[in-house]
This record gives sequence, structure tokens and C-alpha cells, in this order.
Amino acid sequence: MKKLIYISIISLFVSACSSDELTTKKAELTDLKKQESEIKAKIATLEKEVAKLSGKKITNAQLVAITNITKTSFSHFIDVQAKVDADENVTVNSQVPGAVTVINVKPGTNVSKGQVLAEIDNATYLKSLDELKSAREFANTVYLKQKNLWDQKIGTEIQFLQAKNTLESLDKKLSTLYQQIEMTKVKSPITGVVDEVFLKLGQMASPGMPGIRVVNTSNLKIKADIAESYISKVKMGDEVEINFPDINQTIKAKLSYVGKVIDPLNRTFNVEINLGGNSSLHPNMVAVLKIADYTNPSTFVLPANVVQITDEGTYVFVNENNIARKKNVNIGKNYKGTIEILEGINDNDPIITTGYQDIVDGQSITNN
Repeated sequence: MKKLIYISIISLFVSACSSDELTTKKAELTDLKKQESEIKAKIATLEKEVAKLSGKKITNAQLVAITNITKTSFSHFIDVQAKVDADENVTVNSQVPGAVTVINVKPGTNVSKGQVLAEIDNATYLKSLDELKSAREFANTVYLKQKNLWDQKIGTEIQFLQAKNTLESLDKKLSTLYQQIEMTKVKSPITGVVDEVFLKLGQMASPGMPGIRVVNTSNLKIKADIAESYISKVKMGDEVEINFPDINQTIKAKLSYVGKVIDPLNRTFNVEINLGGNSSLHPNMVAVLKIADYTNPSTFVLPANVVQITDEGTYVFVNENNIARKKNVNIGKNYKGTIEILEGINDNDPIITTGYQDIVDGQSITNN
């Protein structure tokens, strides 16, 4: 037990000594840096005085550009590539195999829902239809006669039921045949504009073959996939800047939908923006989204290259009576060449924004 107490006392003593030594070293380093700055300032002042007394122009003053900084707004954006899509963008195919006999539309034709766009050869179906109609007419005559007899209690019930069954069976076959004939007509399922016609007269069409593309451009949307890491920062209703590089057009809109599920393959979630109708936009057109995930309405903003980031810290150079001085700063986010300054500078501080690469702390500068 005594041994443990001794060990604890020794540990505390060593720890206290180490802490005191660290504090002493830090204080010594701060004092030396202060002395260094003071010495450099005195050197610069003496150089000016010597130059003035000797009648010589100061030659070692570095030419710089100075900007008096003021607060402004800063935003960080997520840049995402997207595409234009249409809610109604369909390729209508033939529902039955056969030769194309009629094409009623061409690219650019406005069509309405249910309109016949093309027709497939239905001669075989029409021939079968004539045969079934004749058979149905005869079956109906037989049925009416049997019904009349049965109503008079003449004949057997089985004869009446057989006639009735034959008529009903032919009615069902006719109904099926009418549906098959209707399937030979390629109809538009939406109201829109014909974009492409893949069919050709005389060509054999089949259900798996592309037929006619119809697009409704009155209700367009933007679709994009965003990295999973941004899911907590992107919300429905967020304002988005949308750029269309192919037509050099930029518009603003709001997110109308933000996906709730992460794609396990590429670790992204999808977003959508409703655009309505726009004659200059087309499905599958490339778009670039800028979604603001951070905004500071009042802060200092500098070009990112003006801020020096080294092992000794992050700083900028300011002008103090034509002497370059380091000023340590705390930085925030950066976006496309600009950086947010959170602490370290004040309103109207004269920041050196050009020529900072060739100066050191305490060096004479000029902006003339």
C-alpha cells in the first residue's frame, strides 16, 4: 500500500514538472517571437531613416496591392451533375407481331391520348371476324327458335341450353377478336409530341421492338444523385441554382423531392426539381446543380490563395504603416477560390492581396 502511495506521489510530481516545463517553453517561444517582430520593425525603420538621411531611395520595399476588407455573405455549395427528365416520356410499341401498314404521324406531330399513331396488318383478324359474325348470326337464329319452343314446353331443355351456350361462346370469341384487332393499332398513351418514329412501312413489328416515342414536355423535372455524406444537409424546399451549359442558361428553383433511401451500389440518394414546361429544355439535357449547404450572411471573405496555411499556423499579411505583418486567422469553409475568415481580422483591415508571396513578416512594403 505504501509503495502504491509513493508511486502515485512520484507520478504527480513528474507530471507537474512536465507541465511547468511546457508552460515555460511556450512563454519563452512567445517572448522570442515578440522580440523578433520588434527587431524586424526597428530594422525597417532604421533602413528608412538611413535612406532618408543619405538621400537614397528605398530599394527593398516590396510592391503589393492592399484591400480594405469588409463583411459580406458567404455560401458553400454542393455541385452536382444532373439531367432533365420528363414525367411522360414513353416509347409506344406494337402489341402484336405483324407488318406495318399505316403510319399516321411524323416527328413533331402533336398527338392526344388514345390517338392511333400506326397500324399493323390485321387482314387475318378481319377474315376471322367475318367468319365469326356469320357463325354468330346462325347461332343466334338457332337460339331464338329453341327459346321459342322451350317457352311453349316443346323440345328438351338440353337443346335449349346447347343453343344458348353456342351463342354465348361465339359472343366471347367475337369480343376477344375485337380486342386483338384493336391491338393492331399503335395508340398514344399520353398527350404530347412525337419525338421519334422507329417504325417503317412494310417492316415487321413485334412487341419487343421500339415503335414511336412520344414526349410530354409540359411537365419537366431535374433528376440527380447526391453523395450519401450530404443527406443531412439537403432538405426539400432548399433553393437550387440550375445551370444548363449547352444553352448557357441559369435558373433558380427549389427541391421538390429528396430521396429517403441510400442506393447500396453507389451510396447516393436522389433528388428531384419540378420545372413545369420550358420550350428551351429537352429530356436528357445535362444540368449542373448548385445546392447551398452552408450560408453565413455576415463574415469576412478572402481569395483562398491570400491565406497562408503552414505548420506554424494560418495567417494573412496586413499593412501596418507600410510594414507587412502576419495576422493569425481562423478559417471556415472555402468554395471555388474563396475562403471564409471566422476570427483574426477586423473591419477595414488592410489585407495584402497581391505580392504576399514575396514578403516576410516585418518587411517594408509599398502600394504606390
